[in-house]
Amino acid sequence: MTEPGQHHTVEPLTHLGDIPVETFLRDYWQKKPLLIRNAFPGFETPITGEELAGMALEEQIESRLIEENGIEGPWQLRTGPFTEQDFFSLPNSHWTLLVQAVDQWIPEVAALKEHFRFLPDWRLDDIMISYAADQGSVGPHYDFYDVFLLQAEGKRRWHLGAKADASSPRVEGTPLNILKEFEAQASWLLEPGDMLYLPPQYSHWGIAEGGCTTISIGFRAPSASTMLEDLAAELAAGLPDHYRYTDPDLALPANPSEIDAATVARVQRHLADWLQQPQNIAQWFGAIMTEAKYPDTVALDAGSADDWREQLAAGGSLILNPGSRCAFAREPASLFVDGESFPAPLLFAEGFCQNRTLDQHDIDAYPELAASGGLLDLLVSQGSLIYPEALTDYDQEDDQDE
Repeated sequence: MTEPGQHHTVEPLTHLGDIPVETFLRDYWQKKPLLIRNAFPGFETPITGEELAGMALEEQIESRLIEENGIEGPWQLRTGPFTEQDFFSLPNSHWTLLVQAVDQWIPEVAALKEHFRFLPDWRLDDIMISYAADQGSVGPHYDFYDVFLLQAEGKRRWHLGAKADASSPRVEGTPLNILKEFEAQASWLLEPGDMLYLPPQYSHWGIAEGGCTTISIGFRAPSASTMLEDLAAELAAGLPDHYRYTDPDLALPANPSEIDAATVARVQRHLADWLQQPQNIAQWFGAIMTEAKYPDTVALDAGSADDWREQLAAGGSLILNPGSRCAFAREPASLFVDGESFPAPLLFAEGFCQNRTLDQHDIDAYPELAASGGLLDLLVSQGSLIYPEALTDYDQEDDQDE
């Protein structure tokens, strides 16, 4: 495979401040918060608040406006797309604009994800960016996922509270999960390049001091109910009809109406036996963790399935759509892209997931993948593989819109 191109030249972090990433994973990841001063020395924001507002005008981009003192009440939430008039009518303070999946549209934002490849790619969700006017915030709250909060422009003061859960009282009259009771246990003022790591369920409250932009690198954490429901459907589809409840060890029941402890234990053993399918579970998990968050907006087109071969033969390349996800498994050798599992040579799958780019050398090494109607045709036709120029074209169109 080619060496990573201009969209894949960023190196993963080896340290978070003075802490090696191995120490971070052992002592902090999913355990306790960490403030990292000057995590990115000399950091320059890849997008301004004004540019972020321009993105919020687009119908295909998810955006939200939160006003602490809205016309309809405190912590008013509005969803995009917005109009320029919406922004002109905002007060001078106490509001926040949030735009999801900015990495899907802006290559310079997508490049930030490369810094976090000391964590599994498939764990990373998306990069949300917020712009807050003076004193703007989304209120005291907690999340169910890990997040790195990187200060991009201006200053924001973060207050850290105790862990919270579903039993924590909420502010009524708003769809937002604002905590009714919040007591700061620590407070820090973050400036550009500073970063705060928060594990799940730690309550926090970030308040802008002057206008500011914050980049949120969030990680996927599907709920147990979602995983169990999806896994049950996946495994059930592959179980033969003769796999049924059995009880050859049945003893004379003390009461024929009782579901006794022996029955419950028997059911547990049956379920455990049916779950002992590591290859099937790998296929299911790889698919669920690579599902595109916004599949309807994976729209950048590599062209027809007829011309990508010519482009590669002429020295071109294909890259993974920034709105797509990929991963691989060794047993059986599989490539997962956008929620689907494909059999693929292990070296190919591993190399593609590492570099997320293809060129003619890959076609020469794995001609079966380039066959008509084969894997690459499929990935091109569904928009998972695109030309790098498609990203440039989007940027140019965006500039023209402004």
